[in-house]
Amino acid sequence: MPRRSTQEWIRLSLRTPGILIFGMVMAPCGWVLDLTATVAPNWRTISNIPNTPSDSFIQQGIWDICRATSTNTREECNLQDTTYFGNQIIEVAQGLMVASLIVTLIGLAVAIPGVRCWKDRPNWTVAGLGGLLIFLSGVMTIIPIAWYTHILTEVSTVTPLATVRVGYCIILGYIGGIFEILGGFVMFIGICRCCGGKNRGETRVDEVTSRFSHQKPPPRRVEVPSLNRARSSASSSVPYSKDSMEEDVSFPRAKSPAARSVNTSYSGRPYDADL
Repeated sequence: MPRRSTQEWIRLSLRTPGILIFGMVMAPCGWVLDLTATVAPNWRTISNIPNTPSDSFIQQGIWDICRATSTNTREECNLQDTTYFGNQIIEVAQGLMVASLIVTLIGLAVAIPGVRCWKDRPNWTVAGLGGLLIFLSGVMTIIPIAWYTHILTEVSTVTPLATVRVGYCIILGYIGGIFEILGGFVMFIGICRCCGGKNRGETRVDEVTSRFSHQKPPPRRVEVPSLNRARSSASSSVPYSKDSMEEDVSFPRAKSPAARSVNTSYSGRPYDADL
């Protein structure tokens, strides 16, 4: 069976397809969350440290380490810990998180011209390529986040590990990575037409024409006034009887002229009658 060309498909609406709107909303949201997870120093929190106040705790990220207390909002950052920053997971996380931020921006820059901008129809190939880049950026975010969570208590540090808890950066990283994966995947599936063109909001031309050809206009209803009017009681008050209605009405023009009688007994000449 010959493959259908793109000219045999039509979009019934000129609105931007929903899959592209979804991807273009999820990707920037995921990028903001990943940026926060990358910069903020709270991938894990160490509390109940020996020889320190009970309300003191240390927050460790991939770029910085801070010391804070629950009673004081001020934090002491830029703590030195060569043992912690020398772990392999820290180096991998630094590289992948930065690469994820850059790839997301590149994916958005590629996808924006393809998402129907200045055109009647989206450029599905360009938009799908941008979605693929955004998808890969989400994967690059999930890898270090999941790895760090798996070995949360095994990451070595000079600070004694008493109580280790997951920091908020891990949560934000998971959410941001999932947003990018979902947004990029949804945009990428638009590169191919599937489900009868529903993913692109398209319909075959022959289906549209057949739909309108078989559709008959509804019959037009014409209101006809009723001729059966009720006889009013005022008609009985007309001073005419049945007999009077049956009498011959004198209409001069309607009556035929009566035949003129001729006196046959008169035998005179015609002009004598005038004398």
